Amino acid sequence: MQDNIGIGSRVKHDTYGKGVVINVRSNALLVTFIESGYKELPITEPLEVLDDMAPDTDMVSAWEVEQTLKKLLQRWSDVSEVVPLGDKWKNGKMILQPGSTGLAIKEIPIDQFFNKIVMVRDRLRVLEQRVNSSNIDNEEKINLQQYITRIYGSLTTFNVLFKYKEDQFVGEKGS
Repeated sequence: MQDNIGIGSRVKHDTYGKGVVINVRSNALLVTFIESGYKELPITEPLEVLDDMAPDTDMVSAWEVEQTLKKLLQRWSDVSEVVPLGDKWKNGKMILQPGSTGLAIKEIPIDQFFNKIVMVRDRLRVLEQRVNSSNIDNEEKINLQQYITRIYGSLTTFNVLFKYKEDQFVGEKGS
């Protein structure tokens, strides 16, 4: 990449024609061309600079900051991510039939039950992260971590509800 290309620089490309740089990333230039519209070009792409603008010394884009912030919030907050229920369970219901006669059957929509399971999983993840970042001694961390892993293992029964395998609970065998 040429040292004089910053946001607002007017450039000319052999294929796409004239355009304006609208963002600069560490590995690419985002350019809006007059004739061919928006293109993301590798920084190694040859461009003729028609009118240069001093590049910003900060090479992190707003999009990259947003993605990083999103990952941090997902990791350290107890906000639940959207996890899809398996297609075969949609609009289904869970029926709990008591063993004692004379008691009413309880019906629960599976999606409500599934959402509770996902919340348990997400809160377990937050607990696990808090244990790992706490100041307790390493032996106690290991004991708590093993306990959390066993909880995950107990919840593997509910894996049948998840649409995607990567969302499922994993106990000791998968850890």
